[in-house]
Amino acid sequence: MSILRRSTDARPYWSLGKIANIVFVNALFFIAIQSVTSKDTCGATATPPQKLLNSAFVFVKPHANTEKVRELVAEKLESAGISILFEDDIGGEEIDRNGLIDQHYYSIASKATILPAEKIPVPPKVFRETFGEEWSKVLEENRAANALDACKRFGCSPEELNEAWNKVSTVKFGGGFYCGKVSVNGKPELYVFNAFFMTMRSKFVGKDNGIHCFTVEWDSDTLSWSSFRHEILGPTDPKKAPSNSIRRSILDQYKNLGLSSVPNHSDNGVHASASPFEALAEKLNWLSLNLESDSLGKKLLDAGISETRIKEWCLDPQIKTSDSSTGSLFDELEDLNVDDCVSKLLELNRLN
Repeated sequence: MSILRRSTDARPYWSLGKIANIVFVNALFFIAIQSVTSKDTCGATATPPQKLLNSAFVFVKPHANTEKVRELVAEKLESAGISILFEDDIGGEEIDRNGLIDQHYYSIASKATILPAEKIPVPPKVFRETFGEEWSKVLEENRAANALDACKRFGCSPEELNEAWNKVSTVKFGGGFYCGKVSVNGKPELYVFNAFFMTMRSKFVGKDNGIHCFTVEWDSDTLSWSSFRHEILGPTDPKKAPSNSIRRSILDQYKNLGLSSVPNHSDNGVHASASPFEALAEKLNWLSLNLESDSLGKKLLDAGISETRIKEWCLDPQIKTSDSSTGSLFDELEDLNVDDCVSKLLELNRLN
């Protein structure tokens, strides 16, 4: 049973299970809605609609998930004027069981762990030009596998598959969509998709791994989303991050913070949402929230974007970005403040 507890310092620490998280956020949202829907005695609206705040999902990655890192992240966020709504621990066994990291990296994981080979949208012409044989024949002869199935068929670990993958030439069929002809342990070759993801995934799953997550919010008038990502969090490569940023601080202090190795481009300590819409997608995935529990989700529903479309868009599909071009939905929204994000989503909804 989850227990709500307050630490002895000034910052509340919430130890919540998923159901408690949902109840807590629903309560916050209900209070906000009630505060803006009341009427005064003359029948006029008492207050204008509450302003949308930027809201992000942040988590400490498993390799850096120590008490000192968690404290550093919270202190950095709060010193930047960012409010922490709640915190939660999500263990590696739950991440594995519920496919949370697979959903988080859906565009990559869909070809690595979710879709069987016959469902992966391989472009036949490019496949034939690259490998010199027909994709349909490969499927008939059962010579293709996603990365998860490849590990089973080869009888190998994710690390062994990744090592073999790094030794062969691969073709890129699209964003986060790679294929290579691989053999492990002397077994017959298979066409494997996104084998590198299995090593990424292994860092998050299992009883010895887990993340510590935060849901945070702030006013875009005082801090832009771009500044949040590039100045408060820091860029992907911690060596290039500002000296006082979260990622650079973890790099500079990694030994004192209890990390066993130097942070790098992939193991960079912390993840944070790239846009308000990505934050919504991440909260739906990691915290099992429903759309109406989130202020942005409710805003989009009220503006006429269907629940089905919003959930489809949470998977970062390729969409029409103009009358003559297509691209990643997430790329179109990156670094936008929440009001600009809503406007852009409405524009894209009309186009698509």
